[in-house]
Amino acid sequence: MDFTGARIHILDRLRNELNPLLTYHTVEHTLDMHRAAIRLMDMEKFDDERERLLIETAAVYHDAGMMVSYNDHETQSVLIAGKTLPSFGYSLEEIDEVAGLILVTRLPQMPSTLPEKILCDADLDSLGRDDFFIQSFQLQLEWKLNGIAQTTLEEWLRFEVKFFNSHEYFTKSGRELRQEQKRKNLLEIENILGKLK
Repeated sequence: MDFTGARIHILDRLRNELNPLLTYHTVEHTLDMHRAAIRLMDMEKFDDERERLLIETAAVYHDAGMMVSYNDHETQSVLIAGKTLPSFGYSLEEIDEVAGLILVTRLPQMPSTLPEKILCDADLDSLGRDDFFIQSFQLQLEWKLNGIAQTTLEEWLRFEVKFFNSHEYFTKSGRELRQEQKRKNLLEIENILGKLK
C-alpha cells in the first residue's frame, strides 16, 4: 500500500482538474481535512498503522468526486479511488474500507466505528475553529457560483444556525478540541443575525 504515491497522484489531479469556481471544496480543504484526521488519530491514540493509512487515504480522496460532479460527489470519489488505488498496491479489501470511509462523510453523517468518527470530525473540523467564518463564506460563494443556492447574508446565517444545531462531534477528542469554539461561533452567528433585524 503506497499511500505517499496515492496521495501525490490525487493532489496533482485535484490541482489540475478541480473547477476554479469551487471556493470551498479546494485542494486546501482536502489538505486541511487530512491534517485534522492525523491530529484526531493522534489524540485518540489510534495506533493501528494499516487503519491509519486507510483513514488518511479516505481523507485525501473524499472530495475527488468534485472533479466529476457536485451532487453525490462522494459516490464519484469512491469510483475514482476504486480506479486509482490498485495501481498503488491497495487490495480490494483495503479499497472497500476506503470507500466506506468516504461514503460516511455524506451528510447527514452517521458514523459507527472510530475510523468513521475520526473522518467525519476531520471533515467538519472548521465548525469549531476561529477561521470558521472564512470557510463558511467560501462555501456560500461556491454555492452561488455553481448554481446550488443564492442566499442573502441573513438566509445563509440562518442555514448555518440550523446546521450547527444538527451537528455533533463524534469523537471525544473532537469535542475537547472544537466544541467550545463551535459554541462561540454559533453565538457570533446569532449575534450577527440579531443585528440584521
